[in-house]
Amino acid sequence: MSIDDSITRADEQHFTRPIPKSAGAQMRFLVKQLKSTREAAALLGISQRTVERYLRNQIKQPKPALAARLEAEVRRRWQPLVRKRARARAATQTGLVIETRARFGFTAAPGTTDDGRMRRITQHLPPEYAGRLFAAQEAGANEAALQRIAAEGLQELYFKDHGSRAAGLLVEFTDIDYIELDF
Repeated sequence: MSIDDSITRADEQHFTRPIPKSAGAQMRFLVKQLKSTREAAALLGISQRTVERYLRNQIKQPKPALAARLEAEVRRRWQPLVRKRARARAATQTGLVIETRARFGFTAAPGTTDDGRMRRITQHLPPEYAGRLFAAQEAGANEAALQRIAAEGLQELYFKDHGSRAAGLLVEFTDIDYIELDF
C-alpha cells in the first residue's frame, strides 16, 4: 500500500459522477483526453486499430489485463477540476486525515529506545502538510519522499504534540501495513 495510491483513492471520494462503465465509453473518454487514437494505443500498449474498433463498438469485452489498464487510466484522468478543487480546499482550509498501521522508529536523546514498533495511528494533519504531499505527488516524488512528509507531520502532531514535548525526537515511518488518507 502506498501513499501515492492512497491520495488517488481519496481523490475518487470527491467525484460527482461515476466513471464510464463500458469499454467503448471508457475508450472514447481516453481518446478525447489524449486527443488521438495513437496516443491512447501507446498508453494502453495496444494497436491503434484496436482502439478504433473499441470506439466503433466492434469490440465490447476487453481482456482482463487491458480492462484493468483502461479503467486505471480513465480513473486517473476523470473529473480533473473536481479533484483539483478538493485538493485545493484540503491544502488551504481543511487539511487531511491519515490513518495508518506502520512501524514507527525513533531517534531521540541518549537513554531512549530506538526500536521501532507497529502502531495504528489516526491523525488529522493541517493544510500545510496536505499541500506539501500534493505538491510532491504532482512533482513526481517517489514513495520515500511522500513517506518523509507524512512522517514529519505525524512526528510534529502525534508524537511531539504540536511541539509541547519530546523536543529532539525524530520519527521514522517504515513497513507500512496500510495507509488511508481522507480530505
